[in-house]
Amino acid sequence: MRVDAVGFDLDATLARTERSRVAILAAATDRVGVDRLTRAEYLAAHDEHSGADTREPVFAALLDDRDTNVDPAALAEAYREALADALAPVGGVPALLGDLRDQYRVGLLTDGPVATQRGKLDRLGWGELFDAAVVTGALPAPKPDERAFAALVAGLDTAAESVAYVGDHPEKDIVGARDAGLVPVQVRYDNGPDTHPAAAATVRRDQLVDELPSVLAGLDEDE
Repeated sequence: MRVDAVGFDLDATLARTERSRVAILAAATDRVGVDRLTRAEYLAAHDEHSGADTREPVFAALLDDRDTNVDPAALAEAYREALADALAPVGGVPALLGDLRDQYRVGLLTDGPVATQRGKLDRLGWGELFDAAVVTGALPAPKPDERAFAALVAGLDTAAESVAYVGDHPEKDIVGARDAGLVPVQVRYDNGPDTHPAAAATVRRDQLVDELPSVLAGLDEDE
């Protein structure tokens, strides 16, 4: 079946974070005046308490055992702001998406709390660039759960096998898309994950604008 829609991951695919997550977490705790948290502590709490709209439940759990009067909501907001401050778009993305929409329906499927991910889109000025934008914080499960990809496919109003999904994470994006019946295209970058054998094609992030249209055209030729 012909590819008639393209879905994208956001973080590390269309936009990159110019500071490490350790540094971002440190900036957030410093901003509200609480002792620094380790990345391991954060990840453990995130796995257990991740909220649909914000990271407040995560930080509430982290602060619960500390002698502090810091409001978890304030720390969650500081973390969201620190993430936004570190966010940088891949060059040429708005023009790329505009060009692709001449031929394909274009969507976004991104993991994270709704407020955080929508805030990133607003900050980047990309809120109107997608025909469908799905944030998994509003869903029962994040990628690679098939329900996440099904929500994207429904938003694009097409069949799963007609959607190419472009992302960088081998398991969440590539295996997840494949298992949900989409056509996975892996984004590669220096010091990033190795190419997963499930990827139908690959594209370099620093060549995304120049190479992706021909990669998508090649998927049609492979059918």
